[in-house]
Amino acid sequence: MKTRILILVTLVLGLSFACNQKKPAALNKAADTVASQPTPEYMKMITAKVYIKQGREADFISAAKVMIENSNKEEGCLGYMLYQDPYQGTNFIFVERYKNQAAVDAHFATPYFQEFGTAIAEMTSKDMEISILDIAGEK
Repeated sequence: MKTRILILVTLVLGLSFACNQKKPAALNKAADTVASQPTPEYMKMITAKVYIKQGREADFISAAKVMIENSNKEEGCLGYMLYQDPYQGTNFIFVERYKNQAAVDAHFATPYFQEFGTAIAEMTSKDMEISILDIAGEK
């Protein structure tokens, strides 16, 4: 048993040493080149899951309509929709598409975005779950 443990420790230490050795200069140069290139401007998709207290669904939808109408008028917004879970009517999800990150930033800076967060704060049963994603294959 002691021999097996000794062999295992030796293998782990050997692999650790091998992985930490310096990379060849050509690999370092390639990594530096990739890191110095500008990040591509991909279209963005946002999903925001919202959990509303029982009985507040109509109030939430009313507040969301204002948000949706204003957001769809934004120059960089390619689509802004709200969906309701048919099995759990208090669960909603916004699905939003934007031209690029600058459009997302502009959306987050609008007064109606800030007002919406304040308006629905007492309606939610738990925190929103927001994901911002690059749309694959766009560039």
